Amino acid sequence: MTADEGFRPQWVRGRTSRQAHADLPEGTVEEEHGREGFAGPASHLYRLHPPTGWDEVDGPLRPHALDTGRLPMEGPEALPVALLVNEDLRVSQWSVSEAPAWFFRDADGDLLLFVHRGEGVLETEYGPLRYRPGDYLVVPRGTTHRVAATAATRLLAVEALGGSIGLPDRGLLGRHALFDPAVVEVPEPDPHDEAGTFEVRVLRAGAITTVRYPFHPLDVVGWKGDLAPLRVNVDDFRPVTSPRYHLPPSAHTTFVGPGFVVATFAPRPLETDPAVLRVPFYHRNIDVDEVIFYHRGEFFSRVGIEEGMLTFHPAGIHHGPQPQAVERSRAAGPGGRADEVAVNIDARRPLRLTAAGEAISDPDYVRSWRQP
Repeated sequence: MTADEGFRPQWVRGRTSRQAHADLPEGTVEEEHGREGFAGPASHLYRLHPPTGWDEVDGPLRPHALDTGRLPMEGPEALPVALLVNEDLRVSQWSVSEAPAWFFRDADGDLLLFVHRGEGVLETEYGPLRYRPGDYLVVPRGTTHRVAATAATRLLAVEALGGSIGLPDRGLLGRHALFDPAVVEVPEPDPHDEAGTFEVRVLRAGAITTVRYPFHPLDVVGWKGDLAPLRVNVDDFRPVTSPRYHLPPSAHTTFVGPGFVVATFAPRPLETDPAVLRVPFYHRNIDVDEVIFYHRGEFFSRVGIEEGMLTFHPAGIHHGPQPQAVERSRAAGPGGRADEVAVNIDARRPLRLTAAGEAISDPDYVRSWRQP
């Protein structure tokens, strides 16, 4: 065991609690100043005032809330509309109202789709996967596919630029924690033997190349291997909880990609110990930008956030529960429940808002931490 894997030195100065996130000194709030996405060195600061109690924030670290419902039902050429980008990933909104007349192949990276609204079939050369709200769909880089919507569909799209998306190492929890690999669905072949003109649009480095075939591109009669499209629903997700300790978001990690992780916040019981925090602690996780897409439910750390909205908190600026959410958690008392489904994306390299993202950003969000 190396020094980093064992106990780290713990210095204690001034008024503190003995246990993080529990028994805070009277009249204080707790902030975690940590590294490596809650897994590295960290200290807890006990403050007299919430660190989000600013009057104003000016500059590139200003927090944003994006209302994706303001985007048109279909973007240009019905392709994903990028909202946040960096060198490792693109976070986009993808709206599809019916099956397009063409097929799509993303040559930039693996594609993770989260179904916010709608139903239909993800048609792939491996075979079809029927989808519904709450589904995660993973499409490996270079897979020819088409989102054939039977009801108006809105997707959160996360593209791993130049890399792959996989499952996290679950460590001491074991490989069957969070969800059993057996619940993951992969497609059965459904070959199409049709003549005609079939168009495949290939995305590479932001540019589209069109390939036309005289036969149907989904003509695969069989496949074998360990690379394939897959589907898993948030209802299959079994969050890890603790009655006496508020677990960090990293405990809910669902997928990992190059330079980012994706976590799922699913309905779960809140902590029952009356001395324990039941809302996320204040933090300025300095190594990652944080994005949360709100799918459904009552978002227990936020107020004024509707289903389909997306928040963006750059690294370096504090974030944590809004005052109304803190009061709501106190009113619920021990034994309450977090009734929410949300997708959390933590990105190692700084994300940039696109013009489309700026256009749907709520200018008042930065002031939402003010005391009512």
